[in-house]
Amino acid sequence: MSMKKTIAIVGGGITGLTAAYYLQEKMAELKQFYRIVLIEGKEQLGGKIQTIKKDGYVIERGPDSFLERKHPAVKLAKNLGIEDELVRNKTGQAYILVGERLHPMPKGSFMGIPTDLDAFMETDLLSVKGKERVKQDLVLPKTDVIGDQSLGQFFRYRFGDELVENIIEPLLSGVYSGDLDEMSLFATFPQFYELEQTYGSLIKGLQQTINRPKADTGKKAGQFLTFKNGLQTFVNHLERAIDEEVTIHYDTVVHIQYEKERYRLALREGAFVDADVVLMTTPHETLGEIFPTENAFSSLLEVPSNSVANIVLAFDESAIEQSLEGTGFVVSRNSSHRMTACTWVYRKWETTTPKGKVLLRAYVGKPGDQEIVTYSDKEIVQIVLQELAQTMTITQDPEFSLVTRWTQAMPQYTIGHTARIEKVRKKIAESLPGVFLAGASFGGVGIPDCIEQAEQAIEEIVAYLQG
Repeated sequence: MSMKKTIAIVGGGITGLTAAYYLQEKMAELKQFYRIVLIEGKEQLGGKIQTIKKDGYVIERGPDSFLERKHPAVKLAKNLGIEDELVRNKTGQAYILVGERLHPMPKGSFMGIPTDLDAFMETDLLSVKGKERVKQDLVLPKTDVIGDQSLGQFFRYRFGDELVENIIEPLLSGVYSGDLDEMSLFATFPQFYELEQTYGSLIKGLQQTINRPKADTGKKAGQFLTFKNGLQTFVNHLERAIDEEVTIHYDTVVHIQYEKERYRLALREGAFVDADVVLMTTPHETLGEIFPTENAFSSLLEVPSNSVANIVLAFDESAIEQSLEGTGFVVSRNSSHRMTACTWVYRKWETTTPKGKVLLRAYVGKPGDQEIVTYSDKEIVQIVLQELAQTMTITQDPEFSLVTRWTQAMPQYTIGHTARIEKVRKKIAESLPGVFLAGASFGGVGIPDCIEQAEQAIEEIVAYLQG
């Protein structure tokens, strides 16, 4: 009788958990059984998704939501039977901090790019000269750069520096915690390149393709979703769903050796796991260490990672005098602030905050200011409070604060990222058959992106096993 084959999933974040869930479904569907092992180096599953509850608050230490239009996350919620627990963000005015003043986000724009020029031109974020430069997008020829380029280079060519630095950069670079002039266009927002190539202008392209709300539809619905009890809901339900079918080891894989057409995974505590297939969902930096004799991962050394910290501040509402209505602000690089953004959580996500209280979440760790993430909690909180005092009146100390650091945890999709990852995948297909990659280091950093990568990896694994 032949031994059951083993599939090992290394990493128990949202990618690894989703992969385990869909893999067991697929095995049942194919009426095949493989032993599935999930190995997680920390004491809890979920990776960056960490929700805590304190004094009636629901606090996210990692991501706080996901985009509804990226369907894999909503699909997974439906499959887990938790779709009815989803809540949508409240919409309201968002701001950009330029210099020392909060400016309303321009009307008639999508991700900082004009869709209605008449409405957009009312903004005071651009000079007259800057506004005229934006209009040149309508007549400039298409980009003629061969291959990848930076987001900064692409947008500067189409719109000029003012729009990029005051509006586009703070909106887009925050997603990856990166520098717009280093970030890959093809790996982050290839749709903008496709629009430009198709329509000859980003403004014209967006006007033709985005769904514009009709004038009589009133306030538009929020585009982001989370769960009323926090994103940990995803993790908890995935863990329950795979509990019986998947063996979970809370241990760290220190190295993997390929021998006799199988992989031997050595764990830090001394145990071994033998597997026929290995799905790696860990950060890219770990791969060279885990496969010490394999040179396929050498180009991943070119992929840097940044550090960020988020700072949660809770107040009684009597402590805050805030004249502006809205959901928060992002910070332009033309500002001396060390914060990169602040979400007025109590307004954006009403289910997070007890009545009569205020919850804020600020972010630090922009490119060129990574050192701040290493400061003590007290120092970081003090800096954030001083900077917030320039946009609102704070009359009392916070009831509590919580600083969460993500050190070297934000992979940077620099120019050439897509080609670099494709090259790695081709190399491991040849030298490490049965090893697959998925996760934030490779094909998208958001929750839906990671879920989608897990789904794709499972399809590849099943095809490989069926030979």
